[in-house]
Amino acid sequence: MLAWKRLSRSKIIWPLITLGILMLFNLFFTPNFFRIEMLEGHLFGNLIDILKNGAPIMILAIGLTLVIATHGIDISVGSVVAISAGVVAMLIGGDLAGNPKYPIAFAMGAALVACIAAGMWNGMLVSWIGMQPIIATLILFVAGRGIAMVTTNAMVIWLYAKPFALLGQGYLFGLPFSLYIVAFLLLATYLVTRRTAVGMFIEAVGINPKATRFAGINARGILFWCYAFSGLCAGVSGLVVCSTVMSADGNNAGNLAELDAILAVVLGGTSLNGGRFFLLGSMVGALIIQTLTTTIYAFNVAPEIAQVVKALVVYAVSLLQSETFRARVAGMFARREVAA
Repeated sequence: MLAWKRLSRSKIIWPLITLGILMLFNLFFTPNFFRIEMLEGHLFGNLIDILKNGAPIMILAIGLTLVIATHGIDISVGSVVAISAGVVAMLIGGDLAGNPKYPIAFAMGAALVACIAAGMWNGMLVSWIGMQPIIATLILFVAGRGIAMVTTNAMVIWLYAKPFALLGQGYLFGLPFSLYIVAFLLLATYLVTRRTAVGMFIEAVGINPKATRFAGINARGILFWCYAFSGLCAGVSGLVVCSTVMSADGNNAGNLAELDAILAVVLGGTSLNGGRFFLLGSMVGALIIQTLTTTIYAFNVAPEIAQVVKALVVYAVSLLQSETFRARVAGMFARREVAA
């Protein structure tokens, strides 16, 4: 009992339990859910699809984890995904033979620079102007979608350059290439935040920014670069999204992706109140979101009902993660035992 109490206090345990329950449900009720086979030199199956389709949300969640740890929020990442896809699509362009207008590396670099600039804009509004994060990022949430539409001339831009398809459709050693992108970003972020003092500074800013400034830490700089990094992650996610469908739609690319990414971070155990953050938990949260989505679609649930089911599951997991809720439930059972 004591061991369980200690385990239940871990932020990662509840997301893992939730993911385990979803997997157990699919084991009994979804035929061939765990079936994996090798075709054309790489792995196929529902589990592989979950990892592949969840990669863009995982990438967004890495950047958002640091932003939320500073007691901030970034609701513009979906629009930045659209900007990234629009810029890279317009620069690559090309003809039906697959000849790009500009080198693919240059187009990808330009898209990432544009997205970092968008993140720096958010960071400037929050750290230097002093706007509330939700208001500052709401500006880009609205304007960014318009920028993406202008970039693509309000059209769906199709791409034919096959090398670019590697990011979203390619495989390496049997696994989706996008997973290696996630792993690289996750490892790099982990090393910077957990093997240096940067992570401690981020958590300090999230807990008490005023005390952080008095301690000699550049709180404004920390905020600024967290939002810039979130823009970078959104840009990488946009490249993967664009590569997956080999097209860019300024109106729909990344639409509502910010909600799934924020949910992934919160489900992973990072509090919206700022402070301690859990990168690995955010990855588990993204897998929960994608597994739940895949499970719902496997049962041919109508899209409008699917959103309600997803909301109910997220609500239940959030309650389980709440220490106050668990304490009240435990107190209720204790009172009943005493009364009996």
